[in-house]
Amino acid sequence: MAAVSARLPVFPWDKLEPYKTTAAAHPDGIVDLSVGTPVDPVPQLIRDALVAAADSPGYPTVWGTPALRDAITGWLRGRLGASAAGHRNVLPVVGSKELVAWLPTQLGLGAGDKVAYPRLAYPTYEVGARLCGAEAVVYDDPTELDPAGLKLLWLNSPSNPTGKVIPKDELVRIVAWAREHGILVFSDECYLELGWEAEPVSVLHDDVCGGSYEGLVAVHSLSKRSNLAGYRAAFIAGDADVLGELLEIRKHGGMMTPAPVQAATVAALGDDAHVEEQRARYAARREALRTALEAHGFRIEHSEASLYLWVTRDEPCWDTVAHLAELGILVAPGDFYGEAGARHVRVAFTATDERVAAAVKRLA
Repeated sequence: MAAVSARLPVFPWDKLEPYKTTAAAHPDGIVDLSVGTPVDPVPQLIRDALVAAADSPGYPTVWGTPALRDAITGWLRGRLGASAAGHRNVLPVVGSKELVAWLPTQLGLGAGDKVAYPRLAYPTYEVGARLCGAEAVVYDDPTELDPAGLKLLWLNSPSNPTGKVIPKDELVRIVAWAREHGILVFSDECYLELGWEAEPVSVLHDDVCGGSYEGLVAVHSLSKRSNLAGYRAAFIAGDADVLGELLEIRKHGGMMTPAPVQAATVAALGDDAHVEEQRARYAARREALRTALEAHGFRIEHSEASLYLWVTRDEPCWDTVAHLAELGILVAPGDFYGEAGARHVRVAFTATDERVAAAVKRLA
């Protein structure tokens, strides 16, 4: 058993525990801006849909109900501009993290294959490569990579941790390059509905992919837009051949989204009002923290989208973590996301209004 776990890096969040203890000792309690987990209530219409489907004694299907596939394809066409999306272009998954971690294995990748992801990135891209024994490679511009042996290219826009958005013309260029070299592109777009100073665009948008999803798959989650992190509600969309292969593998593996969660997802994708309400909450928290951090001497870089501020004061990231922990504020060190983040920290604005106000007061 140790042979598999030995391939993996140390779980990064364990390193933060001593600083969490320091922050928790603040007289007014900790303000946890590290993980970025939703804290606001699940919208009532989603809870109602979950409860209404609670009497679900039979096994759910891996592909999801026709109602779920209708909801996903309708959202893809209406929100992403993916006008050709049909049922064969969608597949529900049990939260996006399991998909990211197990995708290279399910694609049959292994020794001699390469998996590429941004130099600053969500750590699970690397974990997925390591689990199957593939080589993990990082990039600043993916089109500068050696395409030999490169089987899977991860894009992430808006970025976690930086909040950077890949412009539409850049996506067009990258997609053309990947198709030229026969490289499968998976685009992690879980923060797409949280653009602040830029409008994120999907690789499935007609203007990017030319109306064809060949070699392209987008990853989407309801955790952020609908406060459903606890539901593990997510889906992938794109190349029908790739999704068909994954469907067969996942059927054998029993990777089924629970029936009540499928019903809740239908309700969530059919309502825009709760998304706008949540965006407004996050926008206010983002502005308050941004102003306070800049007044405290920090510089904000990128951060035009997502749920995070990418912050630096030109010192080692763990020094910043320690400084803020003394104020009772816990943030994520930038080196969790790659060596290029060694002088930054990631500040989530997912805390409650009361906790954000407490952080603003302490930073003053």
